[in-house]
Amino acid sequence: MATLTDSAAASFRPPAPSPRQKPPSTLQMMRIVYRNPLELWGEPSYNEPWVLVTGGIGGPLLIANDPGLIRHVLVDNARNYKMARVRQKILRPILRDGLLTAEGEVWRRSRKAMAPVFTPRHIAGFAKPMLEKAETFAERYEQTIGGTVDVSRDMTMLTFDILSETLFSGEVAGDPGGFAHQVDRLFETMGRVDPLDLLGAPDWLPRITRILGRNSLAFFRDIVARTMELRKEKLAGGQADAPEDFLTLLLRAEGPQGLSRGEIEDNIITFIGAGHETTARALGWTLYCLANLPEERARIETEIDQVLSSEPDPVKWLDAMPFTRASFEEAMRLYPPAPSINREAIENDTYADLKIPKGTQVLVMPWTVHRHRKLWDDPDAYQPSRFHPENRDKINRFQYLPFGAGPRVCIGATFAMQEAVIALAVLMSRYRFDLLPETKPWPVQKLTTQPQGGLPMRVSHRQRGA
Repeated sequence: MATLTDSAAASFRPPAPSPRQKPPSTLQMMRIVYRNPLELWGEPSYNEPWVLVTGGIGGPLLIANDPGLIRHVLVDNARNYKMARVRQKILRPILRDGLLTAEGEVWRRSRKAMAPVFTPRHIAGFAKPMLEKAETFAERYEQTIGGTVDVSRDMTMLTFDILSETLFSGEVAGDPGGFAHQVDRLFETMGRVDPLDLLGAPDWLPRITRILGRNSLAFFRDIVARTMELRKEKLAGGQADAPEDFLTLLLRAEGPQGLSRGEIEDNIITFIGAGHETTARALGWTLYCLANLPEERARIETEIDQVLSSEPDPVKWLDAMPFTRASFEEAMRLYPPAPSINREAIENDTYADLKIPKGTQVLVMPWTVHRHRKLWDDPDAYQPSRFHPENRDKINRFQYLPFGAGPRVCIGATFAMQEAVIALAVLMSRYRFDLLPETKPWPVQKLTTQPQGGLPMRVSHRQRGA
């Protein structure tokens, strides 16, 4: 169990569904899964190493909380577990053969093609563009000092700006003004579990979630098509200013031994539509949680001020700001950007005395693992000190899964951590984000863990050292 040895400061228990005291009926379950799957889980999911349900819709279901079992499924015997059917029915209509949904040889080709962009050297090279975009974005708040901003929406725009600049050299087609709205709309519709998918209905039956999300999906597909054409024109014309970035790397991977045009499109939409979303949500939750803990926020502000006054190179900020980093990591523990990891057993399997039949749907849920009573002290409290340097070694690798684990661990994990610390340093060095009476978020799972109602907060100037 991860314990705290330092003197614990006051803690804050941010909003979250209480564990259910009895199982829902089938009809109730379908309603809950459509509305907000985070409200489905009962006491055993937060207390037991695993829960195996042999009846019900869709066959056997295994909820895996034990770090050893999680390692078994995601790493040691990963070959026996494919992407779960229900998850694929949600994501594949959006991302098709993008990195998050592709399997087998298609996934391996995509991962190999993208790997050079996400090496430590390349990610370090993104630090200055990240800083520049964060500083430019921060200037917008000068127009709203003393007023109300939706931090959730703003972080979506900030991380999109950063992703566009670093991976696409600022050459993503279209007007970014409507981007955040379209992201919300896509996740509100196609990001939900459709009841027909739970029932195992044939694919030819129309899904209301997909019908409602068609326009938003078309918006992103149009952006991708135009972005690709603009870059292809530069490359074909031999223009000297054609950047050597993520987009160019993918386009040059097209061919019989590389990626198909469709796979390139799918991976671009994966990064444009979802690549920034997880970081954005975690940043919003971090600022919200810190607003509820003024003492912790003040400690982080002091750290940021000290580093910014002595270390101009943003590449070094991730290591130089352990308290800032810890605040972000603790927000990802309580509000994991991807709250569930879904697999399906290809063949019969065993772990310890647990038998896992072929076809079992396996849920590795960071939402419950990160709040598990047997793995964490005071698991519902926001306590960044869990991730301070002296405490990090007490956290099992497989009890903290904000970026997944195993072969399919998030390729952009280091990118996201560097981006988050730089963004927090810039924003918190200049401004304070404070609660309002209407700041009453409720976590809802729509692919990511989103704050229902947004995060309305008051923004004000902060003098360094104050």
